Amino acid sequence: MRSTSRNARIRATTSSLFTAPVCQGDGRGHIPPAKVPPEPAYTGRVHPRDDAPRDPPGTVRPFVTPGDAPAPPCSLASACTETTAQEDRVTAPIIEIRDVSKRYDDGPPALAGLSLTVAAGEALAVLGPSGSGKSTLLNMIAGLDRPTGGGVTVAGVRVDELTETASARFRRERIGMVFQFFNLLDDLTVLDNVLLPAQLLGTGRAAARDRAVELLDNLGIDRHARAYPGRLSGGERQRVAVARALMNRPALLLADEPTGALDTASGAEVRELLAELNDDGQTILLVTHDLALAESCATRTIELVDGRLARDERAATR
Repeated sequence: MRSTSRNARIRATTSSLFTAPVCQGDGRGHIPPAKVPPEPAYTGRVHPRDDAPRDPPGTVRPFVTPGDAPAPPCSLASACTETTAQEDRVTAPIIEIRDVSKRYDDGPPALAGLSLTVAAGEALAVLGPSGSGKSTLLNMIAGLDRPTGGGVTVAGVRVDELTETASARFRRERIGMVFQFFNLLDDLTVLDNVLLPAQLLGTGRAAARDRAVELLDNLGIDRHARAYPGRLSGGERQRVAVARALMNRPALLLADEPTGALDTASGAEVRELLAELNDDGQTILLVTHDLALAESCATRTIELVDGRLARDERAATR
């Protein structure tokens, strides 16, 4: 009987060590757990009015926010934007660049006091010779580089003030990126390449798969879902890259020379695709040397020279 009672006391004491809250300085010799400072968070908003409490850990964010009307199931609008209602709420620019400068070592500035705003729904083409600051500007907007001076705001978030971890999370949720050489993973199928951003974001498997299938169908490459990138043409691979970039319904699509590695016919297909996406409301910023791409896709064109804005024109027609 005494042994049973003693074991019960031991179990109760052990349990209390792991479950009972202990305050610092409680006089019982217990050491409180170390306080880990929370990682700076961003709201992921498009406008301050859209701020909402962050989801608890493990929560899967729905693709369409409650109360928003779903987009038509078979349109590119459903492939690249959350809802028309949500876009209507956007009054602040998607991109705000204020007096941004960037210097590397002791050389001339890559960007010199650049200011630029891009509204929701615009398709902006950035032109300029090599070394003019185009790639630096793209990296600043994506949060991949930080300015020496000035501020960069994207979708309501000061991306130049985010930590590396928060910046990576911001890109996953709010920015889609398309590269000149596709950057697809050759050992994954087309479907798995497109699914990757949703998996990194923690989206549920069923919802992610439905989204990927919808994108592949809308972009005309659903028949290649089980194929590997190496078996596709350049134009088809770039369509896969665009589908991957749109997977998490980004507020902004960044494209770095998206036709630079394509033949003439494939380049024309990608130009048409980007124009269709913008017609359906997707905000796009593309860096290019391809004048045909700028003329066919962009609603606005700027030119950089020596890190400064040399030209800013809106297209009369497209």
